Amino acid sequence: MSDRTWRICVAVLLGCAALLARGDQKLEHKACRSVHLGFSAPEGTAFYNEMTIAKSSPGTYFMAAGFSKGYFGLQELGNGKKVALFSVWDPGKQNDRNAVDQDNRVKIRYQDKDVRLGRFGGEGTGGQCFLDYDWKIGQTYRFLVTAKVEDNRRTAFAGYFYLPEQKAWKHLVTFSTITGGKPLSGYYSFVEDFRRNGVSATQVRRAAYGPAWVKSTKDGKWTSASKARFTGDSNPVMNINAGKVADHPGQFFLVTGGDTTNTDTPLWKTMEWEGLEKLSPPQDLPDLLDHKE
Repeated sequence: MSDRTWRICVAVLLGCAALLARGDQKLEHKACRSVHLGFSAPEGTAFYNEMTIAKSSPGTYFMAAGFSKGYFGLQELGNGKKVALFSVWDPGKQNDRNAVDQDNRVKIRYQDKDVRLGRFGGEGTGGQCFLDYDWKIGQTYRFLVTAKVEDNRRTAFAGYFYLPEQKAWKHLVTFSTITGGKPLSGYYSFVEDFRRNGVSATQVRRAAYGPAWVKSTKDGKWTSASKARFTGDSNPVMNINAGKVADHPGQFFLVTGGDTTNTDTPLWKTMEWEGLEKLSPPQDLPDLLDHKE
């Protein structure tokens, strides 16, 4: 083989390797990495959180009030339509929503006239509630989840959403699911790109969360969720970030996608606000015992 031929072969091989690498990268980076805040707080009868979305894109779920049995937040769908979504899981690890025995399914205890209810599958199964709602960038939205233990088997979880334009809380739904008679626990928030079409990975999604509060089952007092751990899913990309919002005590931010750099809080690290003793939850929260069942 001549030197010229050898050089051409090497160039072709290097070119193929580069193309394969770029192809793998495109496949690997089809979506923004999902990023989360895991809050430290005791078991509770109520979980309150606030969320302000700064940047969005079609196919995004900004989840504000997650707990061990469900989650509650705002979505921008692939077609740009916007909704509020509250979901509660059935017990078990099945993914076929139709295969769950009727007795083990999420039960509806209350439904607002403006919402749509249905069942979901594919990532566990359960009940979900949609409210068509044209939420706005920069507007702070408020979420409240309450828990009422029905017996030693089931707990009823109610989702309340504050409508700032009406200055009123709206009770969207109450779902009952099998919990072994347990209250709220496992509090978290996240930002997720569910469009996953390659282009979506290049688009920045950003939101701020908090202050968050939990009403303890132990003494009935509200506890500030002032500590949050920054985590991500198995997508290995690092164009993600999180941190404390400097001028808003008790508030944390999450960012993922696009040209984001991890300059504030390293992944898997915990952030904490100190000196929040003088803060208290809003005084206009709905009656926590009023599940309208």
